Amino acid sequence: MVIWKTKSVNSAVAYWVLAGTGMLFIQVMLGGITRLTGSGLSITEWNVFTGAIPPLNARQWVTEFDKYKQTPQFHLLNADFTLSDFKFIYFWEWIHRLWARLVGVVFIIGFVLLMYRRKLKSEMIMPLLILFFLGMLQAVIGWIMVVSGLNGDAIYVQPTKLALHFIFAIGLISYAFWYSLNLLFPVTRFRNSRRIWAFTIVLLVLVFIQLLFGALMAGNKGAAAAPNWPGINGDWIPDNLFREKPFFLNFIGNKITIHFFHRNLAYLILAGICVWTLRLFRSGIIRSQRMRLLMPFVLVVFQILLGILTLYSSKGIVANHWVAFDWLALLHQLNSMLLLFSLIYAIYVLRPSMK
Repeated sequence: MVIWKTKSVNSAVAYWVLAGTGMLFIQVMLGGITRLTGSGLSITEWNVFTGAIPPLNARQWVTEFDKYKQTPQFHLLNADFTLSDFKFIYFWEWIHRLWARLVGVVFIIGFVLLMYRRKLKSEMIMPLLILFFLGMLQAVIGWIMVVSGLNGDAIYVQPTKLALHFIFAIGLISYAFWYSLNLLFPVTRFRNSRRIWAFTIVLLVLVFIQLLFGALMAGNKGAAAAPNWPGINGDWIPDNLFREKPFFLNFIGNKITIHFFHRNLAYLILAGICVWTLRLFRSGIIRSQRMRLLMPFVLVVFQILLGILTLYSSKGIVANHWVAFDWLALLHQLNSMLLLFSLIYAIYVLRPSMK
């Protein structure tokens, strides 16, 4: 039963924030493509302004290629690269960074214009400044991640730093999405929804943890370590699950351990969302948005199917070639974000009465 609602606020601000959320979603997609194409280490410097302009002539391209030739990735993995090969990976890293700059430009210009037109209320300023700060922090973390792959004998960025970069991106986009919901839709509170609302929060936390393990899978190139299902190389509980010392290293560097927790968390989330969906529909708390609130179930089923297909397709991975695995892995990542959004939306609309 609804006990009260409040009106939504200025639509110009709401659509501006929502557009930024969409741009952030595209940025995460570009990050996935950059990772899958092995492009992340192709640009070895972080020039905030001049870096927006790519090489414009043959001499500049040779200069950038020479810088890449100094990296361990080139010496240990891509020593046979031609300038044409380099241009391909350079493009994806450059477009990833350029899009991040565009997100910042859209935010700053939009903020200034809305302030000038007096569209921003005083209570909006701090959330928007927090959003901007999180975006800047994400850029710094991205560069720290890149640096981790430019030293020693690294041929890729460190998996933990890749996971940190990804999870901060998810935090940023979740914050932007939540704030856009606050601007777009009236706040509705329900009697007798406290338990289902708390259950939704638990599911959201599990999905965040699952996303972290997914990033560690990607960072460790872990899919091909056990390209089968339902067992992990034929075992339900692998013998080498905790072979690393100290113990915690298994959760960030042992591919089999990461497989084990990533898969079993998926089953737990599936079961939880099935129970959540049944309880929600039986409760009768909210009837007008049943199709929207059915989305977590649809998306989690699709997500597990994509995960299984991605595992099997990892047998066909070809270095420096875009194959079926890459399409499936990218779709798996994007669908996970849609699942996250669907649960954030559910938390927003199911908020209980304070009484």
